[in-house]
Amino acid sequence: MRLRYVNPGYEYMITQIMEFQKEEISAFWSEPLFYFYPELNRDYVQSLSKEEKEKYFEESFRKIYEEKQSVIDEKVVCYNKYWEKCKPQIEAALSDAFELDSSEIFNDMKCNISLNPIEPRYLQDHSFDVFYLNSEKGAIGSAIHEIIHFVWFYVWNQTFADSYEEYETPSLKWILSEMIVESVMRDPRLSSINPYFEREQGGCIYPYFFDMKVGEQYVLDVIDEMYQNQPIREFMKNSYAYCEEHEKEIRAHIEEAEKHF
Repeated sequence: MRLRYVNPGYEYMITQIMEFQKEEISAFWSEPLFYFYPELNRDYVQSLSKEEKEKYFEESFRKIYEEKQSVIDEKVVCYNKYWEKCKPQIEAALSDAFELDSSEIFNDMKCNISLNPIEPRYLQDHSFDVFYLNSEKGAIGSAIHEIIHFVWFYVWNQTFADSYEEYETPSLKWILSEMIVESVMRDPRLSSINPYFEREQGGCIYPYFFDMKVGEQYVLDVIDEMYQNQPIREFMKNSYAYCEEHEKEIRAHIEEAEKHF
């Protein structure tokens, strides 16, 4: 595995920010921007047309980028150095989890350090974003989360021979991939270097999964028991079957949770 942290520049960052400020985007995704940048006038933004909103954000974040560019460039060096330190134990843990030699795959990963507090990933490009306010430890925690997705879908695709186009939100395959991260991350080689792992520290998955239930059972408990007791490919098959069986309840829970930040 090889991962490079980079400063992708202002144009990339503003494009990503605007992706999560579209009218149809729920509060769960759009509101963090105003939380981390209180200097933005949220009420004023809501009164603007689409074109006016884009201009407001472009002007605001160009100024912010100019102020923070040197900080981001320093983080590039810091994050890359810490990745090299943690890389051996990450590879060892993922090799065991996914029953392969992870050191031989994903030697072209890139992480864009961004002003955007939302951290999207791009499976086929082997790239993802991380918010610049993370420490080097926080950046590693975020990286492990995304790399788990890369390896999960690498093995999934080999197993089921389906399409990568099926792996993104809002597909059920995407939902399952987000839920399984906590189980994989329980490996001490991973959890010990992820400051966000403990739920009290925010957790390593979307928090709305924590209280998701089907009947009297927490969905994550069911998923984790399967993971702990089944080979990875068997687990993939059976955990997805469980999600299909209870898809209505799972989606209803997520839909309600994403109305709020």
